[in-house]
Amino acid sequence: MKAFRTVTSRAVVLDRPDVDTDQIIPKQFLKRIERNGFGEFLFYDWRRDPDFELNHQSGRILLAGRNFGCGSSREHAPWALQDYGFDVIVAPSFGDIFRQNSLKIGLLPVQLPEQQVRELMTREEITVDLEARTVDEFPFELDDFSRRCLLEGLDDIDLTLEHEDAIAAHEQAHPAALSTLAV
Repeated sequence: MKAFRTVTSRAVVLDRPDVDTDQIIPKQFLKRIERNGFGEFLFYDWRRDPDFELNHQSGRILLAGRNFGCGSSREHAPWALQDYGFDVIVAPSFGDIFRQNSLKIGLLPVQLPEQQVRELMTREEITVDLEARTVDEFPFELDDFSRRCLLEGLDDIDLTLEHEDAIAAHEQAHPAALSTLAV
């Protein structure tokens, strides 16, 4: 995963509450096995409406309403948002599983009070600084572990590989009861 520090971008505004993962990426697009290529199907049903907000905006930061990413636990939703070009989603609240799935792939979910999100929606451009934990002048909370993973670009595999020497030493000290080698 790519390391994240800061992004300055036009804000894309999706001022709707309770945007669920079924709307973010509809079920008919879940057959794909790779993690890329989902961006073109982001908000597929809504984008058919010529007045849909994302049809007229572009940027790397999405400003959304409360409870963004609620619904089913499909990890494809953050994949689609990231593949479309978003680096950050700012909202008053998130679906818990959506938030965790986003962090695992390097898509930063920032939770701010609703009035601060509304203030950001009026701005032409905003800056998200992960090192300072701010969106413009507004501070946000993010646990130290998630922050470190994003700053260093560490996914679950990278975190495991940090312990490669200890894993190898354990395997050396505890040989398998049965051979695991194909002959």
